Amino acid sequence: MQTIHKKLVVDEEGRPQEVILPWEEFRQIEELLGLDLDAKAVADLEASAEDRAKGTPGAYVDLDSI
Repeated sequence: MQTIHKKLVVDEEGRPQEVILPWEEFRQIEELLGLDLDAKAVADLEASAEDRAKGTPGAYVDLDSI
């Protein structure tokens, strides 16, 4: 499990407004969520999900053949 070292910024009533994270932790979260992917990678993943949902033959390589 990942620990997040954060600083919470609150308003005058003590309600949370913003969170400050160390840059490296932010980058790790971005990567985990896939927010660092370019448009081509996102399109490839969407096409793969579509192939999987349709059961498209030949869209995947059998792991035993690798």
